[in-house]
Amino acid sequence: MVFAIKWGASAIQIMGYTATGFGWTPRNLYLFLVGVLGWFAVGALWNDKALMLVHLVALGAMIAGMSSSAA
Repeated sequence: MVFAIKWGASAIQIMGYTATGFGWTPRNLYLFLVGVLGWFAVGALWNDKALMLVHLVALGAMIAGMSSSAA
C-alpha cells in the first residue's frame, strides 16, 4: 500500500510542477495538495517524523498562500 501511495503522490506532484510550468493556476495547487497529503501519509505509515514535518509545513504554507490570495 505504501508503494502505491508513494508513487501516486509523486506522479501527482510531477503533474503539479507541469501545471505550474504551463501557468495552470489554481489546478497546480490542487495537484500539489493531493501530492503533499499523499507524502504526509507515507511519512505517517513509515513513522518518519522528518518526512511528516516537511510535508506538514508545505501543506500549511500552501493553505496560507491559497487563503491570502482568495481574500
